[in-house]
Amino acid sequence: MTTTRSTIRIGTRGSFLARTQAIMIRDQVQRWLDPNAVELTIIRTRGDQITSGALSNIGGKGLFVKEIEDALLSGQVDMAVHSAKDMPVDCPPGLVIAATPVREDPRDAWIGWNGMSLAELPAGAVVGTSSQRRRAQLLQLRKDVTTCEFRGNIDTRLRKVEAGEVAGTFLAMAGLKRACLLPATAEALAVETFIPAAGQGVLALQCRSDDAMMRAALGHLHDVTTGAAWEFERAIVKALGANCQSPIGVCAVPRGVVNGVRQPGWIVRGIVALPDGSSEARATLMTQTDGAQALQALQQPLLEALNSRGAQAIMKQLRSES
Repeated sequence: MTTTRSTIRIGTRGSFLARTQAIMIRDQVQRWLDPNAVELTIIRTRGDQITSGALSNIGGKGLFVKEIEDALLSGQVDMAVHSAKDMPVDCPPGLVIAATPVREDPRDAWIGWNGMSLAELPAGAVVGTSSQRRRAQLLQLRKDVTTCEFRGNIDTRLRKVEAGEVAGTFLAMAGLKRACLLPATAEALAVETFIPAAGQGVLALQCRSDDAMMRAALGHLHDVTTGAAWEFERAIVKALGANCQSPIGVCAVPRGVVNGVRQPGWIVRGIVALPDGSSEARATLMTQTDGAQALQALQQPLLEALNSRGAQAIMKQLRSES
């Protein structure tokens, strides 16, 4: 498939990880378009411009995507590559998520100073994180540590940990792997214990809804399983009245392999928590049936399970404090 356009422009943030992800997608898109007609356009988002302060205080929906979506709508770029976990639950009118490629590892990683594990953290240690979700789950596990705001790109945060500015931090395994920055001492945290953010490990490829050529080209990169999982996860976030800055984790993954045999179905997990770790609602459900329909059928049961454990009361308190 080719296009008569002289150049296809991909909008992306300027961080090393964002550019790496965009280049990865560019190389795949070029298989379906003129191989010399795809280039990156770096766009600075509000989240990139404001480098201090808590994300939960300056954020709201679209902190790392709005300017890129505006560039799409104005025609400045033809498609965008987003980290799905940064996206609002709804697309603006005129835009569409045309594809979600195969998901990378959705887990969180613990990066400790001098290779220190999470279990080895001494009482009173200071952990750097700007994520309310990670902070809440950490303080549920380790009530004897404290946290501080910790902003910056992956490479910046890794350097700060190496320099001993904090005892450690959390990063997404997906980003560390894609950027080839995964430390040998990184500790991958089991989703059973540390539930990831909705969309973590997923790339969302966005374009204008009336751009049939881009939608067709990006459609070749779409993974049905990944798309179903992300649709489920953001539906839970939306139903709870939350956003990507809320202390909420949701993860839907296909069941694993037992004794060399893949088990059909899905496992879904969710958590709603107060940032200080003083209260949480957590639930896990499973279906033994494959497919998007079987997964979506778990939406209401998971919401009911979370609400029965106090999720709505926690959300009400979060809203009253915001």
